[in-house]
Amino acid sequence: MVVLAFQNGPATAAPEPTPSGAAALPLSTSARAAAIESAQEAAGSTARELRLGAQEKLVVRDVVKDANGTVHTRYERTYAGLPVLGGDLVTHVTKSGSLKGVSKATKARIAVASTDAAISAATARKSALAGTGSSQATARKVVWAAGAKPVLAYESVVKGLQHDGTPSELHVITDAATGKKIYSYEAIDTGTGTSQYSGTVPLGTTGTASSGYDLNDAGRGGHKTYDLNGGTNGTGTLFHDADDAWGDGTAGNRQTAAVDAQYGAAVTWDFYKNELGRNGIRGDGKAAYSRVHYGNAYVNAFWNDSCFCMTYGDGVSNLHPLTSLDVAGHEMSHGLTAATAGLKYSRESGGLNEATSDIFGTSVEFYAANSQDVGDYLIGEKIDINGDGTPLRYMDKPSKDGSSADYWSRNVGRLNVHYSSGVANHFFYLLSEGSGAKTVNGVSYNSPTYDGSTVTGIGRTKAYQIWFKALSTYFTSSTDYAGARTGTLQAAADLYGSGSAEYNAVAAAWKAVNVN
Repeated sequence: MVVLAFQNGPATAAPEPTPSGAAALPLSTSARAAAIESAQEAAGSTARELRLGAQEKLVVRDVVKDANGTVHTRYERTYAGLPVLGGDLVTHVTKSGSLKGVSKATKARIAVASTDAAISAATARKSALAGTGSSQATARKVVWAAGAKPVLAYESVVKGLQHDGTPSELHVITDAATGKKIYSYEAIDTGTGTSQYSGTVPLGTTGTASSGYDLNDAGRGGHKTYDLNGGTNGTGTLFHDADDAWGDGTAGNRQTAAVDAQYGAAVTWDFYKNELGRNGIRGDGKAAYSRVHYGNAYVNAFWNDSCFCMTYGDGVSNLHPLTSLDVAGHEMSHGLTAATAGLKYSRESGGLNEATSDIFGTSVEFYAANSQDVGDYLIGEKIDINGDGTPLRYMDKPSKDGSSADYWSRNVGRLNVHYSSGVANHFFYLLSEGSGAKTVNGVSYNSPTYDGSTVTGIGRTKAYQIWFKALSTYFTSSTDYAGARTGTLQAAADLYGSGSAEYNAVAAAWKAVNVN
């Protein structure tokens, strides 16, 4: 099968309808930049209105404007010039200019007795490196506000490799007074999938000044796809072709994986823009980039926010590139989460981070309406990584994978983030489709509930619009499952009204996964 490329061609089916009123307005790159600049100029008065301490300052990260005039401004905080980790907040201001509410990552007052550390940055780096097998680490002084009480700390970033060859950027928080490790999390967000099943697809390419074409989608922020050719560092070589006809659908052709990666990125871009009103992952109209053929027989794919890029391995025996449509949507959505709520990749917030990528990766797959890879609520169903044709994860009953949680419990936060994500994945399925037995696109599902209740779904479109609004305007870096329930209920109230059928369905779906 020969994959034909068309410059800046459409990659998706017609968009589905979106709600009005509290839905976010699409902002051009210049309009978003102006809104951020204006909010930063007013940050001092905002800090005073919020009654922040004299040594605290607000730094604007993003501005979201709703159709009804409400403005949601996301801030990071500094204290005495030091970054405050876990101090992020979002203000919600009505069209009339009155403060409607504030979503905070912590309710604690930001203050430390002194900004003089008892231990040095070198000591913090040495402690962070212990047991990692790495020799590369940086450290900076911060205020750690994600715990019960803000403390002066060091944030060390240890770089190396994880056990399967995935790059590692381990963030370690060390108490600057005692030298004790407080917290750690992995910043490289990983996922899995495969492709070679999307058939003949349109691609965004750009003709070069000399001759031929590059995999450069100028119509979608300049998304490019590069060939690492078995390497594990650097950007790689931009894919180039003489006749703009790419790949042949087999792993033996190096362009095939690039076709799937470029197509997946285009569909994901279109999904965000047409369904959620977002202009690119960060909302700034700029694309990420993709790297394919990472390492040798590397069975994974990952998002790295520091390079703002997606990377794909070639799978078992280098025969199954992990570049499927749902994987592309999954990986790019890690970038979306980093640009919005910044959910920490550990414990319950890490599970919500992974679930967000599963939710939007699945939504992208449905949105594409590709007959060769139809939408479903199965994660990684094309991979056959288990060797028996089963997917990696199931959204209708997550425990079918043998490790994921169907329902919330006090132990959920102790699970690997790919398994604690099961609670939110199950919530999303129930909110979209409802409980019980049903068939969607030829796949049979039978979703149970914690309390034996019956949940009636509101449809996938409303479900992902509610999740996106909660993620972009109410979730913070420390949001847990209880906070996710609060945020999605507020999002449903904004979009459809408190007490509406959609609002009540959100409450019922959370109750059905034991989040009350």
